[in-house]
Amino acid sequence: MASKPGILTEWPWTPLGRFKYIVLAPWVLDSISPLFFSGNNSSKWDLSYFLILPLCLWRMIHNQIRISFSRFKTSKSKNRIVGKPIEFEQVDRKSNWDDHIILSGILLYLVHSYMPGSSQLSIWRTDGIVMTALLHAGPVEFLYYWFHRALHHHFLYSRYHSHHHSSIVSEPSTSWTHPFWEWIGYYLLFAIPALSMIFTGTASIVSFGGYFTYVDFMNNMGHCNFEFIPTTFFTTFPLLKYIFYTPTYHALHHTQFRKNYSLFVPVCDYIYGTIHTSTDLVYETSLKRTEESPDVVHLTHPTTPDSIYHLRLGFASLASVPAYHNVFGYTFVLERNIFDDNVTKKVLKMQTWAIPRYSYHYKKEKQKGGINRLIEEAILDADKAGVKVISLGILNQVEELNDNDKVYIQRHPNLKIRVVDGSSLATALVLNTINNIPAAVYCKTEDNKTDQKLSLTVMIRGKLTKVACSIALALCQRGVQVVVSQQSSNNEFENLRSRLFGSLAPSCVNEHNNNNIHHNLIPSADYTSAHRGSILVWLVDDEFSEEDHINAPKGTIFIPYSQFPPWSNFKKMLTIQDAASNAFRKDCIYHSTPAMLIPPSLQNVHSCENWLPRRVMSAWRVAGILHALENWGDHECGKWLKNNQNVDVIEKVWSASLRHGFRPYYVHTPACNRTRTAA
Repeated sequence: MASKPGILTEWPWTPLGRFKYIVLAPWVLDSISPLFFSGNNSSKWDLSYFLILPLCLWRMIHNQIRISFSRFKTSKSKNRIVGKPIEFEQVDRKSNWDDHIILSGILLYLVHSYMPGSSQLSIWRTDGIVMTALLHAGPVEFLYYWFHRALHHHFLYSRYHSHHHSSIVSEPSTSWTHPFWEWIGYYLLFAIPALSMIFTGTASIVSFGGYFTYVDFMNNMGHCNFEFIPTTFFTTFPLLKYIFYTPTYHALHHTQFRKNYSLFVPVCDYIYGTIHTSTDLVYETSLKRTEESPDVVHLTHPTTPDSIYHLRLGFASLASVPAYHNVFGYTFVLERNIFDDNVTKKVLKMQTWAIPRYSYHYKKEKQKGGINRLIEEAILDADKAGVKVISLGILNQVEELNDNDKVYIQRHPNLKIRVVDGSSLATALVLNTINNIPAAVYCKTEDNKTDQKLSLTVMIRGKLTKVACSIALALCQRGVQVVVSQQSSNNEFENLRSRLFGSLAPSCVNEHNNNNIHHNLIPSADYTSAHRGSILVWLVDDEFSEEDHINAPKGTIFIPYSQFPPWSNFKKMLTIQDAASNAFRKDCIYHSTPAMLIPPSLQNVHSCENWLPRRVMSAWRVAGILHALENWGDHECGKWLKNNQNVDVIEKVWSASLRHGFRPYYVHTPACNRTRTAA
């Protein structure tokens, strides 16, 4: 929004939200009606009338392709012009960039309906195409220059054009982000060639479609924020610098507001002395800029096929809300971030890379070999590029796939890069969440007269991953009873007890002042009344079943220890008593997956990670940042730690996260009929 919004700032169809394209429906139905209705009173089918809607759709597709390509290029940082960060406010501001396409459709339909000579157009007219080119290069460019300069007058700038210039770092969607009144002015200028063709009888379908495509192409190019026009283009033909602009030329207009006003032909800036003196220098410097090598890489992967729509590379309006990730044919850069740490005074350069595999690929045995090769290649590429730390997200570090990343370290013992699976910080966050649940609470009984004191019991209802085992050991060491389900395997409990306590030395037992900590690990078969007289906490992962969720006792507190929310795939439980009309029960409490709020000094964060809210990152991603900031020399991968090592590592990473400004992210829905107070 402009700093002082004027009249006609809002678009008329803004209240319609996602259904705004319905305003074109009457004309669309009228244009296709001759195809379905025949008779003496029916109008003759008009191809030029029918193609107005496909032209609008083509403009959307063309612009989206240019937007996605620009984001991909700037995420790699090569030939980038302006290096400042983008934030969520800019993403929100440009969410309605396609409004001008609706306006163009309405204007084309109105011209066709009310202007003689605008119907039954021929497909090609050479004279009309030449006329369009000459009129644009002459009157349109000249009038646009002075109209643009007028928009920079403080009166119009504060009421309209400042909305566009709020984006210091431009991208193609910036070129279409203007108030409604401003677009009326632009389309009046672009109407000069169009109406001239109609009045002279030289209009054609190709000239209209080509002119709109040319304007879209050049507008997107000028706002893409990376330079790609080679210097030989101007050294071979020196006069081209006066009639052909570059991305650098217009990027300078967004940083130096009183310079470089021209649309696509810079000659007016040279004539009237408004060309910025550093235009040529910035242009050459941008072309020489190489791709930056990051300090930290987070390696993730897509989740579901529809996750491509939630890419920052795709649709910013979806990438900036809780959503999924992506897919392409190779490991590629998704985004880049900068962390100016106030503690160490380091400036970390970070990137997010993606493995081109969906979640279901990781569950197929025949796919695991190929996935491991992709992960291994990404680690080696990062190591070769001088990356200090690589953190592996979602399913890239599961035990069944690569032994929690240990296989890569065994194959390449001389790696300089540190491989981090994030398990310690994830464990610390889950433990801290449990700590926030009082060890004893008072709960109203059904008669609402007496209070009953409750204790705390933790039940693990999911795979015994590295994180789950670390949590179980830490809780047992703290004297908390941990109940392990035996539904999936009769040996599950014994396996866990053997892993955690099989080699537990007496000295370690005494160190924790509890000679019987292994007694705190309880099989569910021997603890049938675990939910009676206690606060029952269920630690769940992404394979937690909907059936178990439905059958959980009333008042259960669900805390995920996986990156993927366990209930994201649950269906609506309309038949369950006290259940909401969505995946959550009203009588239970749900916590977020292990995640942290990021500090303000972490910049260029303008898309959400997976299903998390804005400016919240998963523990696995934060862990890589902490390893780089603290300069820890060891990998964090392989089997879980045991005994006192488990406690020391968890405490170390937890303290480091708080010291660098990260804060735990807690979110839950309160259970019904329960009042909690501190004991």
